[in-house]
Amino acid sequence: MGDHKRFEVRLARDAADLRAAQRLRYDVFVRELGSDGPLVDHDAGLEQDRFDPHFDHLLLIDRAQEGAVVGVYRLLLSEKAAEIGQFYSEDEYDLSLLRQSGRRLLELGRSCLAPAYRGGEGMYHLFNGLAGYVLEHEVEILFGVASFHGTDPKALAAPLSLLHHRHLAPEPLRVRAQGAHYQSMNLMPEDQIDRRAAMRQVPALLKAYLRLGGFVGDGAFVDHAFNTTDICLVMDTQRMNEAQKAIYTKGVTA
Repeated sequence: MGDHKRFEVRLARDAADLRAAQRLRYDVFVRELGSDGPLVDHDAGLEQDRFDPHFDHLLLIDRAQEGAVVGVYRLLLSEKAAEIGQFYSEDEYDLSLLRQSGRRLLELGRSCLAPAYRGGEGMYHLFNGLAGYVLEHEVEILFGVASFHGTDPKALAAPLSLLHHRHLAPEPLRVRAQGAHYQSMNLMPEDQIDRRAAMRQVPALLKAYLRLGGFVGDGAFVDHAFNTTDICLVMDTQRMNEAQKAIYTKGVTA
């Protein structure tokens, strides 16, 4: 997938690779963010679920740290979702618009970086590896849930409202939170938002998607088990401008 002097970006090849990804996910999602789940192995320190065997797992490896896995993405192509009967995020969002588009879809999930690698060179290499995967599989639309820490929408009113007012997906891509769990993101008027302060609350990975031309779906999903408030991010590769494509695919050849 990608090979760099310090960093290597590639797909998990075996059970040991998958466990390394699950250990990083445990450190970030369980220890740092306080999430849990029915298949989480607290004794072994593994964050795992029933979907893991069906996904590709993209790994960011730091050779300077004895080959430690310091970043991960979980990737599910349309045909794999058809095999298992759903995308992971369909428990939270109605994806009918995307499914009916006839376009090649890729679901992103469980994306995380170890704290020391957030916002720096590591994220760049992980994005570059993702771009290579997208080109290889001729993906047209990327999507997946991105998470804010915490389950109180009022505490997240400014960033959620900013995303709603400034980054809401166009109608053909505007997936919607499932009705029974729909949480409005339009929690305050746009002219009352301190944009700079609101953006400080937006996770680094989500900000990176927005810079690349990503959009958010309609409504949030409050995930009490995972201790997060989730939004659905959608990115249409055909809507990316040339500058965004250059950032996303720098160093990648088709």
